Amino acid sequence: MIKSTSVPTHNRSTLTLLYFIFSIILNSLGNAITVSLNLGSALWTAAAVNLSHATSWPLSWLLFAEGFFAIALNVMLLKRIDLRRILGNVIFMSCFSYLVGLMVKILSFLPFASLNVFARIILDCFGIVLIATAISIYQRVNLMLHPCDDLMQIMRFKLCGGNSTKAQLLSFALPITAILLTLLVTRRVYAINIGTLFSLVFQGYLVGCADQRIFSRLKHQNLRI
Repeated sequence: MIKSTSVPTHNRSTLTLLYFIFSIILNSLGNAITVSLNLGSALWTAAAVNLSHATSWPLSWLLFAEGFFAIALNVMLLKRIDLRRILGNVIFMSCFSYLVGLMVKILSFLPFASLNVFARIILDCFGIVLIATAISIYQRVNLMLHPCDDLMQIMRFKLCGGNSTKAQLLSFALPITAILLTLLVTRRVYAINIGTLFSLVFQGYLVGCADQRIFSRLKHQNLRI
């Protein structure tokens, strides 16, 4: 019989940190690919773009406002104020915005514009797959999360019985509602394209698939839900 050996605590901590760093880089890359291809923003970003057109407020302000709105919803769902969690949300949100901007600058040297439409669509969907995979990894690590991803995770385990597809669709109901409300004001929809629709339909499912197939030994931990 092969005896099981425990992994030293410091090794587990190092591995957890490596998972976290890898997932943030992966998510930043996925978002940068979708931004560079300009085939539709992620739903929360698309909602902020449409709100910006409706209100003339700066997009960066609205993206942060969305984050703090998600934090408020998280507090309501958890029925408690978790300062450590909120601080992690704010730190993640700030660092993530910088990394996406950096990745976009790096990818600007690649000839995306010269690709045919079919290739751009495939690459854009691949970017969404990277985003979903990254979300799966850092949700399982659960060191700190973007508030919108934290909202999805809370809904997943508190309201949806662990079903990532249902939880993602439920959390997406909020930016979809914002987009529909701004449509009444502007009579136009911005930043919606094939990538947005692919994200809406498949992102939650892809998160669940990544849970089972990418670093499958990594399980959800420290949920505090």
